[in-house]
Amino acid sequence: MSAKVTFFPVANGDMTLIILNDTNETSILIDVNIRCAADDPEDDTCDVANQLRTRLKTDDKGRPYVDVFVLSHPDQDHCSGLQKHFHLGKLDDYKYEPPEGEELKIVIREIWSSPMVYRRASTNHTLTDDAKAFNTEAKRRANLYKEKVGVGITDGDRILIIGEDESPDKTKGLEGILYKQGDTITRINGTYNSMASMRVLGPFPKDADEEEEKSLQKNHSSVIIQYHIASDAAHPDACIFLTGGDAEVAIWKKLWSKYKNNTDDLKYDLLLAPHHCSWHALSFDSRSKVADPKVDADAKSALSQANFGAYIMSSSKAIKDDDTDPPCHAAKKEYLTISKNFKCTGEYPNTTTTHEPFEFIIAADGPQPPGNKKASVAAAAVSMAREPLSHG
Repeated sequence: MSAKVTFFPVANGDMTLIILNDTNETSILIDVNIRCAADDPEDDTCDVANQLRTRLKTDDKGRPYVDVFVLSHPDQDHCSGLQKHFHLGKLDDYKYEPPEGEELKIVIREIWSSPMVYRRASTNHTLTDDAKAFNTEAKRRANLYKEKVGVGITDGDRILIIGEDESPDKTKGLEGILYKQGDTITRINGTYNSMASMRVLGPFPKDADEEEEKSLQKNHSSVIIQYHIASDAAHPDACIFLTGGDAEVAIWKKLWSKYKNNTDDLKYDLLLAPHHCSWHALSFDSRSKVADPKVDADAKSALSQANFGAYIMSSSKAIKDDDTDPPCHAAKKEYLTISKNFKCTGEYPNTTTTHEPFEFIIAADGPQPPGNKKASVAAAAVSMAREPLSHG
């Protein structure tokens, strides 16, 4: 068995699955973008729902599940398909006999969510039905934790609050599950896990400066986490994975100001390029309005803390040399100055055929991409060891 990080081909959107190398094969799903078009046999949209389900385990009642679902922020391309494919609400209400043509819904054992990104998002755009449903479920779990004072919370009811809210009153009674910027998460679904630790880098708390706060709103203040993933007990930091949803230039500039004297918190072996390789993660200048747009040096510095041999992943459509943004060709060129190991989900296995998940196997010396000899050997061992899964 090997730890893995899988990026699903969801065009301009995010959907990443981490599987840890522990006895339970603990699963962490970051964002979801399951598009309805995939249900049409005449449409070539990837069936990422099936690609995900084949990678999940089932519990003792036959229900597929993820141990953790992390929502970076509530944009449509980060939570689409949530209501259709995932069970929301009390597990007592789980439907074991879904309507004809549908599959059993996926249980979310624990949610990681930030109320701050919801407040900032709601001031800028209307939330989708999936985003509203997620927010309702997160509130249900948070209120249950308060009601039970944290005692007796089980699978399907757990939640961690990521990032400080605008006032202490907002998180009163939730202190035991609140992780502020700079905190490290070591418990997954209520249990300590030696195969991973997660450093919370964002979102930033509400800023007293109105202009600064407006900038944070405008620039998608997403949940930002540095995941430390073990290949085995002897290599707890085999892969450091940095992901930040749609966090844009103001956030990365602010992170550099905070961590430039301790860059370990920004280092990575694997980076998910923010906002689907958007230019706006690197620059305040609009390429369509400014003749000579400049990269912000601080923001790029924050995103340049790559360990030797690091990979940068763009979860996006194929990147073309045109004016599209995202993904932006000019941004790709900037990332290539950081690491030559730049990959794109929309270009795997090539730019013309139906795409496949881009799966890294985590070896002792770091993430190994598809086709790598170490990854092939490890993947074959996993395939032989795992029995076929039934999803009802």
